[in-house]
Amino acid sequence: MKIGFVGLGNMGSGMANNILKKIENKSDLYVYTRTPEKISKMAEKGASGCTSLEDLVSKVDIILTCLPNVETSRNLIMGNGGICDLANSDQVIVDHSTVDVKTSKDCYEFARNKDVNFLDAPISGGPGGAADGTLTIMVGGKEEIFNKAKPAFEMMGKKISHMGPSGAGTAMKLVNQLLVSTNTVAAAEAFVLAEQAGVNLESAIDILNTSWGRSMMIERNGPITVNKEFENSPAPLRNLVKDLGIIKELLIQLGLDLPVTMASSSVVDTTMGLGLQEPDIAATALSIKKLSNLE
Repeated sequence: MKIGFVGLGNMGSGMANNILKKIENKSDLYVYTRTPEKISKMAEKGASGCTSLEDLVSKVDIILTCLPNVETSRNLIMGNGGICDLANSDQVIVDHSTVDVKTSKDCYEFARNKDVNFLDAPISGGPGGAADGTLTIMVGGKEEIFNKAKPAFEMMGKKISHMGPSGAGTAMKLVNQLLVSTNTVAAAEAFVLAEQAGVNLESAIDILNTSWGRSMMIERNGPITVNKEFENSPAPLRNLVKDLGIIKELLIQLGLDLPVTMASSSVVDTTMGLGLQEPDIAATALSIKKLSNLE
């Protein structure tokens, strides 16, 4: 299988590196992104660097994209001269980006009308999971196309699930991000409460990690909170802002009122206004303190 990878950011670079480790011939991984230096770095490791989107699509069986926002995904996949215009019916296009459900369904329909296969396959696990090859990959689209693409997914992820028809993978990712945001803020509140009540924070985190209150956000954000390493994050809060914006649009479309999600979004927005340099998601603890006039 010849694999094309488009987008080599914090997540994409880790994913592409894992493909390089597991693919039979390193040169069967073709990479393209807007930054030539990133292509060169992958080429030094054995990947085949491409000079354009057309160059990449013409050489591969499957095209994986991991892009920063909805607009980029739509333009690159459905735009003039985009991947759908360049691909053929034997190829599979996969979007690993976090987008809205409508975008995933639009991409599927656009591709279908051109007799091209498309899957929405957002990911969870953060930069660490991307680097370690332990991502969770949630896939929407035709099951037979999922099975065709699965060997590529297995090079990057540990938990790979077909969630249902087009858009189901994206919907599942948004459900996950809803919990990431609410658990992040809940963990921040717990840390502030523990500190102000005189509990040693490191001891509190140790207990929480073996109690019913445990969560991945307790485990992940706890040490960051203890060490106050809130800036220059590989898992920046701005990504959660983007995801919450998509989630809130979906709530309007579905007519849902989710008060905990909205309260979490408010705390996240407040944290973004604190003037931190690329704040981590754990920096929400600073907003909780601000609300209580602590710091």
